[in-house]
Amino acid sequence: MIPVLGYEGQKVAVLGLGRSGLATARSLKEGGAQALCWDDSVEARDAAHAEGFEIHDLSKQGAFEGVACLVVSPGIPHLYPEPNKVIALAWDAGVPVDNDIGLFFRSLGQGDWMEHDTPPRVIAVTGSNGKSTTSALIHHILTENGTPSQLAGNIGRGVLDIEPPVEGEVIVLELSSYQTDLARALTPDVAVFTNLSPDHLDRHGGMGGYFAAKRRLFAEGGPDRAVIGVDEVEGQYLANQLVEGLGDARLIRISAERKLTTGWSVFARKGFLSEWRKGRQITSIDLRAIDGLPGAHNHQNACAAYGACRAINIAPKTIELALVSFKGLPHRSQLIGEKDGVKFVNDSKATNVDAAAKALQAFARIRWIAGGMGKDGGIADLAPHLGAVAKAYLIGFSARDFALQLGDTPYEICETMDVAVARAAADAQAGDTVLLAPAAASFDQYPNFERRGDDFAQAVEALL
Repeated sequence: MIPVLGYEGQKVAVLGLGRSGLATARSLKEGGAQALCWDDSVEARDAAHAEGFEIHDLSKQGAFEGVACLVVSPGIPHLYPEPNKVIALAWDAGVPVDNDIGLFFRSLGQGDWMEHDTPPRVIAVTGSNGKSTTSALIHHILTENGTPSQLAGNIGRGVLDIEPPVEGEVIVLELSSYQTDLARALTPDVAVFTNLSPDHLDRHGGMGGYFAAKRRLFAEGGPDRAVIGVDEVEGQYLANQLVEGLGDARLIRISAERKLTTGWSVFARKGFLSEWRKGRQITSIDLRAIDGLPGAHNHQNACAAYGACRAINIAPKTIELALVSFKGLPHRSQLIGEKDGVKFVNDSKATNVDAAAKALQAFARIRWIAGGMGKDGGIADLAPHLGAVAKAYLIGFSARDFALQLGDTPYEICETMDVAVARAAADAQAGDTVLLAPAAASFDQYPNFERRGDDFAQAVEALL
């Protein structure tokens, strides 16, 4: 683990005792601090107590007397839609509020960090869609290159739960808006912004607050290099704010929609990734045959990962070889199998309209399994992206609401995953793709999108 430094002999309160909260408590103890733990869940408190941590009711008046800091788990609201009661009490007591990401950056560069001949580096990835694939792809490229690397944050292990980095190691962090919004220290060597689309708006008080949370990764001390997706105006704005001009080598702009030939840029067009620098093309990579990266949205992820690795001087050919061997992540455009010319693809992570739209543009003829706990607006905004859908197979709570928004697209109400898979497979012809891209949350039928994707995979494997 990474010991939390700077609080030796002091009391630090920990609110939320899930994976990140318990890891934080352990790291505080390792660093010499006294962790005072609290969670509304009795089961979570009992688990922390069983590990020997002090349970301290942070919701009572006077609970923060003598406390140096409050560390909050990412799922707990600190501002919108309203502050958690415990956080409000910390404010009133003048106690700084932080999270595990802030403690990670506060602690990582201390101790014997500078005794390394090649100090470890941190690449941090944020954005609305593609964060996980981009982070995993960067980690894969580094591993294939023989560079020591760990993957953590919103994917893999908690940031304080990783091993202290060794000589020349690169730590790859996926960071959500919940994590970047509150961290009091954010100092990666390379920061990546993939894209922006509406999500978590209630948590951030609207689109402006959501973007502001993402933007903090580039403002709190600033990275040495930034890789910025410029396919939305927010990315264009952020890129412009970070540099003195297009010749500034601190910025790599990326796009999956247009050709970029000024400054240092990486873009994907017609299935080819190109890097341009100082007015000339450096390399070109054919992405079309890479099964682990189907569709324009994954080509954008490839551009982001490529840019991040180029920012730390990995050679283009090395990156290309690693891209080819990347198998993708579970539940994100994951090829489950193929039978009689029909592919079965699990994109259960497509929980919002924007992610589903990208999935629907990745394949030529689709048998689309959609539905679940629909979000505001349903799937009305998907109307321009239904041209490749031969038929929709609708499941879950919002199945009938979704059916009303499909226009002329044929559909069938299937209710459950096993029925949807069976009906889609029966209708499919050679060249079709049976695609799970729900455009909805999973909580009506499943505890999370992973379990939903697993259910799809099991139904497909039974057919295969």
